Amino acid sequence: MCCQKVNLSEQTIYLDRGDGTCRHFDDSTRLCTIYETRPLVCRVEDYYHHYLSEQMSWQDFIRINIEVCKQFQSE
Repeated sequence: MCCQKVNLSEQTIYLDRGDGTCRHFDDSTRLCTIYETRPLVCRVEDYYHHYLSEQMSWQDFIRINIEVCKQFQSE
């Protein structure tokens, strides 16, 4: 769901192909075409350790991600 909402975040808007979806998202397979070399912001655990580990716990970070995911699914 996040790959289809990249326009909603300042950290991912540069990936927008023009319709809110990541330019590396394959609509037919629903997979990332650059998964092995995707940007840091797309690698959730690495992003957490690099930018957020001193600001919040891993559990809080996961909780926030789950909340956002549920919100995306309900839209």
